[in-house]
Amino acid sequence: MNITYVCGHRNPDTDSIVSAMAYANLCNALGDNGYIPVRLGHLNDETTFLLQKFGFTPPQRIASVRTQVRDIDYDRPPLLGAHVPVSHAWTIFENSAGFHAAPIIREDGTLFGLVTAGSIAENDMRSIRHPVVENVPVFNLLAALEGRVLNNEDDLFEELSGEVVLALPRSGEPLRGMKPGSIVICGQQPDVVEKALAYKASCVILCQSDLSDRYRGVSSATCLIAAPCDAYRAARMLFQSIPVSRVAQTKDLVSFHLDDYLDDVREAVLQSRYRSYPVLDENDRVVGSLSRFHLLRPRRKRVVLVDHNEVGQSVPGLDQAELVGIIDHHRLADVQTGYPVYMRNEPVGSTTTIVATMYQEYGLMPGEQLAGLMAAAIVSDTVLFKSPTSTPRDRRIAERLARIAGIDLDALGREMFSVTQGRDKPAEQLLKTDFKEFRLADHRIGISQVTAVDSSALLQRKEEFLEVMQRLKDAKEYDMMLLMITDVLKEGTELLYLGDEEILHQAFGVSDIKNNRVFLPGVVSRKKQIVPALALLWG
Repeated sequence: MNITYVCGHRNPDTDSIVSAMAYANLCNALGDNGYIPVRLGHLNDETTFLLQKFGFTPPQRIASVRTQVRDIDYDRPPLLGAHVPVSHAWTIFENSAGFHAAPIIREDGTLFGLVTAGSIAENDMRSIRHPVVENVPVFNLLAALEGRVLNNEDDLFEELSGEVVLALPRSGEPLRGMKPGSIVICGQQPDVVEKALAYKASCVILCQSDLSDRYRGVSSATCLIAAPCDAYRAARMLFQSIPVSRVAQTKDLVSFHLDDYLDDVREAVLQSRYRSYPVLDENDRVVGSLSRFHLLRPRRKRVVLVDHNEVGQSVPGLDQAELVGIIDHHRLADVQTGYPVYMRNEPVGSTTTIVATMYQEYGLMPGEQLAGLMAAAIVSDTVLFKSPTSTPRDRRIAERLARIAGIDLDALGREMFSVTQGRDKPAEQLLKTDFKEFRLADHRIGISQVTAVDSSALLQRKEEFLEVMQRLKDAKEYDMMLLMITDVLKEGTELLYLGDEEILHQAFGVSDIKNNRVFLPGVVSRKKQIVPALALLWG
């Protein structure tokens, strides 16, 4: 199932959060499963209050939509335990097309090493020049040879070591020059077996021989094994009976986590020459592997933007995502796509109004709790329908949702706006709760807005706000910094500002500006009144 993230803008307000939740719910209800509402920042007090009031949990928070390892179709090769024989790993490579490497894991699933077909072949070639094995588990050897131990049950053998001697029939004394402790492989050769026992060989492997009946139950320090295969195969399987951990690469491994960003992964891959890279989860357990091939055409995250269409207000990494839709009620800004997308932009007071209209168009009625939350979002963004952005459709839709939820809009508005007073919150937190940055011509401006039933308590903290505003203005190099303290009862905004006072004279026609403060009667909207006035002034 493809996941599509529905996200509002940074520093999300109630309309941004609720429109994302409502649109995701609509798409999922219509059968387009996989839509997930997300947020880009902390919830403000108003939104937190409303989510709790109507019984919803906050959307998950994401930091970016940059393409991650989890977004690509990485391989899921078999994961091998450190103690399985090399022969088993080779069988997997033979039977699994396209896999030339397999992660070796510990019992807890974490990465131990990486085995490749090449490393197995190298080990096999070394065995020709240096035919010696060390500490081969007997169980591994028996499984590889399909053999059985002939010794008395009291003779216990855990591991075998020694130089491998393939005893072919020859003239003269058998096993001439054999060293004690060697591993002897022979056939129907009783003289070779007796000589090996006399020389205290560590093991004798009887291949396709009926001598097994003679030595069955013998008690000896030499391990006697009967095998149905020929001597040559027995020799090769002996070297492939060692644990795969011994031929695996365990040092200087390059691995990646599911949350690693693909552009960082590319950089690391370019600096190495491996064919395969293990993929780990958040607990460092191996979940797969990737190669250079997977980086060529990654699957990008799908995103729907609601309540904004500006890159500066959107989720980081948007250029790496697949933008599939925009639902907004703001001016068209700078989000660009290389292909057509679903776009719905309407001049109403709230994005939630647009989403609620879509519910009607599809003949779908939101549930009681969701209807109440959507009505609250419309009331919030239209400031109880006092904002100049508010339209008759906003009121009509909100009243219809209120009837479904059984709530009173005026009472809800007074209740929710009272929550945002924030007397006990730090000035910086209040300032950044609903903050947006704008580029108007050659000017950069930061505008924050706090809506309250009574602005007097917030104005008593004027000096605190101005101090924080000055720091932010200097850090971001803004030409102007504004804080709108919008009073619902006064139906206007107490504006605190830093910047050229003459700009406010010209943009808003006000003259009673004192000490970085001015009251703007009838001004309650940032996007409909503040930003357009400044944009007109600056061209």
